Amino acid sequence: MKRFSGLGFLGPYLKPYRGRVALALLSLLVAAGTVLAFGACLRALIDRGFAQGRPDVLNYALASLLVVAAVLAVASGARFYLVSWLGERVVGNLRKDLFAHVLRLGPAWFEIKRSGDVMSRISADAQLIEQVIGSSASVALRNTLMCVGGIIMLVYTNPKLALYVLAIVPVVVAPIIIFGRKVRALSREAQARIADLVSEGGETLDAVRTVQAFAQEDNASRSFGAATELAFAASVRRISRRAIMTTLVIFIIFSAVGFLLWIGGLDVIAGRISAGDLSAFVFYAVLVASSGGAISETIGDLQRASGAAERLAELRDEMPVIVEPASSKPLPVPTQGTISFDEVSFRYPTRPDSLALDRFDLRVNPGETVAIVGPSGAGKTTVFNLLLRFYDPEAGRVSIDGVNIADLALADLRRAIAIVPQEPVLFTASVTDNIRYGRPDASEAEVRAAAESASALSFIEVLPQGFATHLGARGVRLSGGQRQRLAVARALLCQSSILLLDEATSALDAESEQAIQQALDRLMHQRTTLVIAHRLATVQKADRIVVVDQGRVVDVGRHADLVRRDGLYARLAELQFNPSMVAAAS
Repeated sequence: MKRFSGLGFLGPYLKPYRGRVALALLSLLVAAGTVLAFGACLRALIDRGFAQGRPDVLNYALASLLVVAAVLAVASGARFYLVSWLGERVVGNLRKDLFAHVLRLGPAWFEIKRSGDVMSRISADAQLIEQVIGSSASVALRNTLMCVGGIIMLVYTNPKLALYVLAIVPVVVAPIIIFGRKVRALSREAQARIADLVSEGGETLDAVRTVQAFAQEDNASRSFGAATELAFAASVRRISRRAIMTTLVIFIIFSAVGFLLWIGGLDVIAGRISAGDLSAFVFYAVLVASSGGAISETIGDLQRASGAAERLAELRDEMPVIVEPASSKPLPVPTQGTISFDEVSFRYPTRPDSLALDRFDLRVNPGETVAIVGPSGAGKTTVFNLLLRFYDPEAGRVSIDGVNIADLALADLRRAIAIVPQEPVLFTASVTDNIRYGRPDASEAEVRAAAESASALSFIEVLPQGFATHLGARGVRLSGGQRQRLAVARALLCQSSILLLDEATSALDAESEQAIQQALDRLMHQRTTLVIAHRLATVQKADRIVVVDQGRVVDVGRHADLVRRDGLYARLAELQFNPSMVAAAS
């Protein structure tokens, strides 16, 4: 049973519905028992009805058959409903738990995993689980019961012929075991190739504009086609092994039935058994044979599902890199927004040989606006990632209002911070839902006020349904500047004590940037703000500019002071800022 061990993963999901499981098993037992009762009815019909020419016995046998048929129909219908309900319910709960678990794994995990592979497991692999619980498992159990019951009735009906049947069982089981191991391994491979296929297609469709802009439709199609062929080849290998197994099992079983009919026919001719006994024996032999064939079919499904369950168990067993504290500390109320980085060193898991931050020190006072500048790869975005606790530093400490953020509940930490990223993320939802994303309980009036402050009201009101307009996947119906303004509105609505701006105005035209900057200026007076920006206007208005290079703070000051020092900031200013303004500051 080791090859089905993966299905043990489903135990906790079935436990809450053990009442329904018991009813399903009872229905299955009744259905199997009524099928076995057909043999006894058949024997009575032939030996006492036909052979003795008694119409009363014939009528009784017919009535018995009808009663058995009615019981079988009701029990089978109940079994089908119960197991189908269990399949849908368990898989629904499984998908919810796995998705919630994955959401808590953090960015470090997603650096080495493809989201398409994750969704393939949650969708396609879980679908195999639903098929097993809702169909294959009960079919396998029903046929196992009928096979065992049929063998018992064979022994009861004719022990001699039953011995021949039992002698054939090892011959039937051997190919199931031999081919079953290979089918299970190939099932896992096939599911892995399907996951690659989903990842390939999802990644391409997410970047469809880029694909079309570079005229790479044909190459993308070929790449997806190649992934499809790999998935097809893996599935064919699995199907081939399973087909061989099924062919052998069915041939052996029905050849054995023919052999038994031949021996039984000789016994009837010799008068050693009655025609009714032989008919009942043949019925049970065919029942055992068909049940064995069905079991060989469902074993393949069970093995595929076991492989899928193992993949889902692997996903569930992934441990979050960022762990909630066992006993969290609260932030002071009201939160002031003091930020401290003390001797922080950090390297990304995918780049273990290079430090992203190297003994990084920074203190930001409540209500202060600090701009972080530096060349690409200097560690600017890493500061934001650590402050949001997407990662933990390998040395040093990050704190807010004197509390180590590692001691805070993640929800409390992140509610204290609002962020406007360089590439705003919008969801397939309405404008209102996207603005309200960080604060779902906000009123319609507050949503509207945030949109107005972010200079987004003018374009929202001309959308087909205004605030109720659905934006499509990733906000594809809006321009880059419009998406950015909605991201700013979302941050405004959060009312957090700390604001993170990552090139927040980079996608805006000059007029919109001015309007947004005014809104951000009002916002920054009330909140501690960290800004990653290359725009001169943002940097000039900061209380301090922190210059970062190779993960370290190399200079701190105001714009004019830093330019006069003729260090890294001055060189960056010459490259990125208005040369005339640099000269004026000098």
